[in-house]
Amino acid sequence: MGSVLAALAVAGGAFASHALKKELSQEALEIFETGARYQMYHAIALMIVGLLLQKSEIPVKVLLIAGYTFLVGVILFSGSLYALSLSGNEMLGAITPLGGIALIIGWLSLSLTVWLPPAK
Repeated sequence: MGSVLAALAVAGGAFASHALKKELSQEALEIFETGARYQMYHAIALMIVGLLLQKSEIPVKVLLIAGYTFLVGVILFSGSLYALSLSGNEMLGAITPLGGIALIIGWLSLSLTVWLPPAK
């Protein structure tokens, strides 16, 4: 899933910088690009979670929480920014912080794997 999100982030960024450059205002383009940038960051984080799941000593439940919240966070955060930039509907901006909270939960969950005892 991380590699799919990364590929979509690259495709979305390229689409924005080429096809949407003349269609969107500079502000809308920046909003779209912020969504793509955060999607890429969290695609990489999701791939790290996948790699860590291969290590038997890492607490799986916490990693799964991190992975799922990264995925939900990207959908809500980046997705709402894409929709906002393309539609101009500012009410969609109310969804963005929910995605941000999910992303923060993902990072905090990932950090817990260092502090929790090894899985048995």
